[in-house]
Amino acid sequence: MKSPRKTFFSSLPTLALALPLTLFATNEASAHVKWFCAYDVSGQPRGLENVLCLNFEWLVGLSLVCLMFGCLAEGTPLGTALMNSLDRVLSRIRTDTELLVRATVGFFFVSLWGLGGIILTPELKTNLEWISWLQLGLAGCLIWRRTMPITGLGIVFLFGYAVSQYGVFHLADYPVFLGVAAYLILRGLDLTPYGIRALDIVRWTAAVTLMWASVEKWAYPHWTDPLIAANPAMTMGASPELFMQAAGVIEFTLAFALVWTPLVRRTSALILAGVFVSAIFEFGKIDAIGHSGIIVVLLGIAADDVRVKVRVRDTVLAPAWYAASLAGFLLLYYLGHAAIYGGLAELPVI
Repeated sequence: MKSPRKTFFSSLPTLALALPLTLFATNEASAHVKWFCAYDVSGQPRGLENVLCLNFEWLVGLSLVCLMFGCLAEGTPLGTALMNSLDRVLSRIRTDTELLVRATVGFFFVSLWGLGGIILTPELKTNLEWISWLQLGLAGCLIWRRTMPITGLGIVFLFGYAVSQYGVFHLADYPVFLGVAAYLILRGLDLTPYGIRALDIVRWTAAVTLMWASVEKWAYPHWTDPLIAANPAMTMGASPELFMQAAGVIEFTLAFALVWTPLVRRTSALILAGVFVSAIFEFGKIDAIGHSGIIVVLLGIAADDVRVKVRVRDTVLAPAWYAASLAGFLLLYYLGHAAIYGGLAELPVI
């Protein structure tokens, strides 16, 4: 019988390849699983003692190496050259970010009206016909800049209504909608409260959305089993468990990078946008409609040319902030689930 130590070290080559390989195979994993597979939000998530295994820790370590490489490149001639290249290539997107957001969100709401029976995302079903017509009206308000705030307020209303129907824990998957609503309201009214840009607000909510979704991959890896069974090649030889661990770690790291320094977040936004776009070819129009909003937001983040002076502590403290974010989201997810669905007396021991 092999010892655990031997078993682990024999898997090191697979772990070393897991992150870069999973990045290319993660289009299936990045599809929102609730749109395509059976799920049970109230079901017991996988125990933290099983999530925080040795493989998981090594995957996090490899991700930190990649994050630190980006941090160290910031402010160097290489980093400056990359930033200048991004500025040139994405200049048109930067100039027309607001127009692209309005057009994409308009397409999103018109598509929901056409599908019917949906509140904001494909798995949030409703029998109320007026919801579809409201969403069509919100699309119409995006034609004029002065009526953009109405669409933003409408999104907030629909989000609140969805919370009343499906619960706050389910809608914790989608804070990016509130970010888009804030963007439309602030841009329509030409406001920058406390000097905070509308694009920064939507960037933070996108990061929170994706970090929460990555924890869900670790808590409920079995939700994705039908996708893996239908396309076993997506794991590239890794076990389904290792693949889902790596997919979650990649998503969490890229999401965390969205709130870090300019080069790191712009590169992360481009990678994430590419992943979401590639998933559309696999999953079709439902995925295209559902992810259209976050894709255009990510492109806007990638095109953002605002630069700040990068301090040494931004690099030195990156691992600590990453670890704090990882621990915070894991605890928030598990404590939130236990508080809402019961089980506070049976919380797993870390």
